[in-house]
Amino acid sequence: MNYRIPFNRPGFLGPETGYIEDAIRRGCISGDGYYSKKCEAMIREAVGSRRVLLTTSCTHALEMSALLLDLKPGDEVVLPSFTFVSTVNAFVLRGARPVFADIRRDTLNIDEERLEPLLTERTKAVAVVHYAGVGCEMDRIMEIAGRRGVAVVEDNAHGLFGKFNGKYLGTFGSMATQSFHETKNFNCGEGGALLLNDQSLAQRAEIIREKGTNRSRFFRGEVDRYTWVDIGSSYCPSDLLAAYLCLQLENREKIQESRRKIWEYYMSSLRDWAAEHSVGLPVVPAHCDQSYHMFYLVMPDLASRQALISSLKEKGILAVFHYLPLHLSEMGAKFGGKQGDCPVTEDVSDRLLRLPFFNSMTEAEMTEVSDSVRAFRF
Repeated sequence: MNYRIPFNRPGFLGPETGYIEDAIRRGCISGDGYYSKKCEAMIREAVGSRRVLLTTSCTHALEMSALLLDLKPGDEVVLPSFTFVSTVNAFVLRGARPVFADIRRDTLNIDEERLEPLLTERTKAVAVVHYAGVGCEMDRIMEIAGRRGVAVVEDNAHGLFGKFNGKYLGTFGSMATQSFHETKNFNCGEGGALLLNDQSLAQRAEIIREKGTNRSRFFRGEVDRYTWVDIGSSYCPSDLLAAYLCLQLENREKIQESRRKIWEYYMSSLRDWAAEHSVGLPVVPAHCDQSYHMFYLVMPDLASRQALISSLKEKGILAVFHYLPLHLSEMGAKFGGKQGDCPVTEDVSDRLLRLPFFNSMTEAEMTEVSDSVRAFRF
């Protein structure tokens, strides 16, 4: 079905095609070309990470983080049940056992006050997800992890340029991952990045990303030939994709401003309606600067959520639900997940609905979506 107002339209400013043509003229369209390095430098300088490596996806950046953690069968990684499957797959692929954590009712981020009891002598890492680009309670999480000698990996797919207590998301843990999928604020169709905040990981990360070779050192003239020195895979994106992304990152303030206006329009136009009908709206604590990644409603129950999705669909508007609890999935059950383990996740997952949200959204489209939501009859 073609929707008049889709859930997403991939961000496209126009000059991206000129950058792609320039990449072709430069004669390097494989990985680590001119635009790849330019994107990495922009992100690194903007957020203050020690090292940034573009990857083919956020999924692959997560897989790299699992390799850098040297996970082995029997190791455990604590992560929220309310997240995309890539977050857990990256660690399970290395033989680790996922330990599913519940979320807070306000921000829908991992509940830091329920974190420590989940840590054991086998815990190797905690993976946090900054849901909707609103920061987890990183001060408390880093304190717990530091005291227990556990690494922290930030899945920051939603949160590039968001902040917690004035510090950029993605710069708290030893590593963080970003997404440049077509649904994200900044996109190149498919893409990602690994942010390294622990400098000791940089050289090995470079090797893992280059199929387990020291090829990057060879190109820098540090060795006279390159060879296989570690495990790895091909995680470098084409410079054509980096060229597309580069233009978007250069215009990050313009893009973020457009998304801020959409988010604030939804909030102001739906606040009274939501209060009247006991519908939850996004919560952004005062100490968090969000990334304006999405706008969601938490409906009173599953039936009203599904009915609103259907009502909007009839009007040509696509609204969608989000994550299903990982601990209740077929794979989650194999790791011991069962009903009742994460009650907030189980409850919110049934009731959450995401409204259309994309960079080029017009005021007329925003108005139609919000008017259609307010016209819904419970």
